[in-house]
Amino acid sequence: MTVLIDAIEPFIVDLPTIRPHRLSMTTMAYQTMVIVRVRCSDGLEGIGEATTIGGLSYGAESPEAIHSAIENYLAPLLVGQPADNPNRLRSRMQRYVRANSFAKSALETALLDAQGQRLGVPVSSLLGGAQNERLAVLWTLASGNAVTDIAEAERLLADDRHRQFKLKIGGREVRDDVEHVISIQQGLPDGVSLRVDVNQAWSESQAKPAIAVLQNAGIDLIEQPTPGRQMHALTRLSQRFEIALMADEAVADTFDGMRLWRSGFSGAIALKIAKAGGPIGALELAHAVEAVGLDLYGGTMLEGTIGTAAAVHAWSTLRECRWGTEMFGPLLLTEDIVTESLHYCAGGVTVPDAPGLGVSIDEDKLDYFRRDGGPRRTTSIGSELKGRRHAV
Repeated sequence: MTVLIDAIEPFIVDLPTIRPHRLSMTTMAYQTMVIVRVRCSDGLEGIGEATTIGGLSYGAESPEAIHSAIENYLAPLLVGQPADNPNRLRSRMQRYVRANSFAKSALETALLDAQGQRLGVPVSSLLGGAQNERLAVLWTLASGNAVTDIAEAERLLADDRHRQFKLKIGGREVRDDVEHVISIQQGLPDGVSLRVDVNQAWSESQAKPAIAVLQNAGIDLIEQPTPGRQMHALTRLSQRFEIALMADEAVADTFDGMRLWRSGFSGAIALKIAKAGGPIGALELAHAVEAVGLDLYGGTMLEGTIGTAAAVHAWSTLRECRWGTEMFGPLLLTEDIVTESLHYCAGGVTVPDAPGLGVSIDEDKLDYFRRDGGPRRTTSIGSELKGRRHAV
């Protein structure tokens, strides 16, 4: 018998972080994520996650908007549909709902999770098969204080948890940011890789002298120094300097990646499953830009374990992520809603090999941290929507 999607339930969770996480556009004191459950007629349940950085401070989708898009638009498209073909369901979402890539990513992840469990294989196998059992993972230093950041890096190096670091800058005057980076670089041991993420905070004229100083100081890479929409500014900077530049906010999907490459950009692309609408779209982008010679980096929206596991499965199928990955999101949390964490050690993370994502929800923690509070609801969105599904 055909396995159908019986119900879809999204909910918002707020989780505390180990410290404030300072970016150019906001400072995060906690992490908010949308978790989605997809229940199928064969009794299996897939889970997915959509997480933003600082709500609308970073991008166009807030947690509340993601929840609404799933509940009111995407769930009616999927409930009652065959559950065993995530690719066809992905196409259905793309056809009838514009944009909303974060919401689609959460659902695509849940569909892949359920199908992996159904077939008894990890999600990486559904995406082509893992080529790597472990992925290098850097740590982002984002307290905003040089002494604190250096001490944090030294602890992580001593524990052999991370060997590469990235600094979040862009919230101060350009000169102050550059001095902050150099002071931290000088405080770290020789041979430690240090990159910076400007988060679109500089104009092209500001970026030129700043990049020159950072290049001379031995910084390895600079991520998105200029606004994402100013594609040609990023391209000109990549052609002007030897230091590697990375596009993040400038690239969401394959169309963006090819447009940036055709403009003459040479550097790296930050992959994010949320920006691309899910793991499948992120890998389409990866394969396209890799084919034309651009380097890859496994990026993050600081997801918890569910979203991080989905990205780890995707990045494990790539031949090489030249600049490693940033899949440390769960380590930034003091609490999570899963029964077992991912395994981090020796500067990297192990790719789960259990069926599906290889992670499951801790019901007690979910009940405690979900935003609506109280006992978990037993009614499902799927049952409410079956009678009023959109005619599509």
